[in-house]
Parts: sequence; structure tokens; C-alpha cells
Amino acid sequence: MAGMTPLFARKGPAPQDRLVTLVRKPGCHLCDDAQVIVEKVCADLGVPWERKDITRDPQLHDQYWEQIPVVLVDGEQHTFWRVNEDRLRKALA
Repeated sequence: MAGMTPLFARKGPAPQDRLVTLVRKPGCHLCDDAQVIVEKVCADLGVPWERKDITRDPQLHDQYWEQIPVVLVDGEQHTFWRVNEDRLRKALA
């Protein structure tokens, strides 16, 4: 069995090495809904996450204003408007 890779070998980065970013604005009900899903999935998988306020960041505002809430996974846009829990889990698995 020398040289064989175990079936449980990890592919891709470890959960703690990932980062989910939720780009949102105050008073946005879709943003609140998205945050509930992001918090749950990240807690379940051990993935850190952060929240960014689009009203305090001109670059984020210019890039994502018409799409909020926006979820980024490792800095790349994953989704916008509505967050699908299963899809986010698969992206982080």
C-alpha cells in the first residue's frame, strides 16, 4: 500500500483557511436572511466569516450596489441576493 493516497485525504484548503465575506447594508432584509445562512454554514463547517458594510466602502459600493447581499468565498463572488445554504456548503466543502 506504499505510495497510495488515503481516501480521506483533504482536497483544497482547510476550513479555517477559507474566508466567507458577506457584503451587506443596514436595514436590508435580504442581507439579514443571508447573514443567518452564512453564520450557520460557517459555524457548522468551522469556516471564518466577516461582514462588510457596503455603505462604508466606496469600492464595494461601486462593484456590488445592485447585487446586495453579496457573498464572497475566498475573495471571489459566490452568489448575490439570495443565499442557498446547500450551495454555500458545497462551495466550502
